[in-house]
Amino acid sequence: MTEQMQAAVYYGAHDVRLERVDVPEPGAGEVLIKVTRSGVCGTDASEWKAGPKIFPVEQTHPHSGHHGPLILGHEFIGEVVRSEDPRFSIGERVASGAGVSCGECDRCREGRTNLCERYRTYGLNVDGGMAQYVAVAADTLVGIPDRLDDDAAGLSQPLAVGLHAARRAGVKPGDRVLLIGAGAIGTFVLAGLKHLVDADITVVDFGGSRLERASRVGASRVIAVDDESFEGEMAALRGSLDVVIEASGAPGQLNRAIGLTRDGGAVLQVGLPTTAQEVDIHQLVFREITIRTTLAHVCAADMPESLTILGTTKLADELLDSVRPLRELPDQLERLATGRIEGKVLFDPAR
Repeated sequence: MTEQMQAAVYYGAHDVRLERVDVPEPGAGEVLIKVTRSGVCGTDASEWKAGPKIFPVEQTHPHSGHHGPLILGHEFIGEVVRSEDPRFSIGERVASGAGVSCGECDRCREGRTNLCERYRTYGLNVDGGMAQYVAVAADTLVGIPDRLDDDAAGLSQPLAVGLHAARRAGVKPGDRVLLIGAGAIGTFVLAGLKHLVDADITVVDFGGSRLERASRVGASRVIAVDDESFEGEMAALRGSLDVVIEASGAPGQLNRAIGLTRDGGAVLQVGLPTTAQEVDIHQLVFREITIRTTLAHVCAADMPESLTILGTTKLADELLDSVRPLRELPDQLERLATGRIEGKVLFDPAR
């Protein structure tokens, strides 16, 4: 009889079920992982609240017999229990970048594997790691250093996303940078910037624990939007900023970022607004503002450095909210979707 496992299966908005499903069989070039930590992000919460918009799009699910339901989880680590790839041995701890690329298309040959023509992501397009076991392509895996515990390593994939965004921002030494939004993704971008370059970084958000955390992670200064001096402080920055990074996704913030950037400066859009946004094209053209965007990460470049950052800083202490049993996933998705979680929640499928 086929061995079974517990998994969190997404069926649609407000419908995530804990089910017993077959343990997957690894194919050629794949590794079977016993999952020790699996995280959720804003994408998971959005799909739970109002999806499916992104997933499921690819597979016929083996235990449902129809196109659709899939196992969640695109932020996961674990221990190798079976390997069809000589690079990974039984018992080795590994972190998955979760994004599978073909390695053959034009974008892959450029090293931009996150834009692969056949890109797919575990937990978004095919079964992921919100389960006791997951079979994944070996190319998505990076070994976890012995000094790094599971709780810290469980943040490596979302930190890799922030690190990739920091690279995309194009910040140079000595630049004046404004980061709008100090939530989890904004903090990961800040950590990426601190790792890559020596720059003057101002972080803006509502006053409270998020800005306090940004200060500890390394912001040069923080500005609270609900402070009486906010407009004056922002006016003082206007025209002096080399790069503005919009990581809140709040309506109107991209246009605000454009207005704050110096002539010839750059804006990086990280956050995803839920509605279409108006942009002042005249400002973009007449002031030669460069707009950049960022998507996911490049596993080979970003995952190893992400693990390095986690092993040499206290970032995990700052961002980890809690580690919870898998049965609490629906409740935690609801908390995340309603803005009641400021850090990262990880799940232990063995609990």
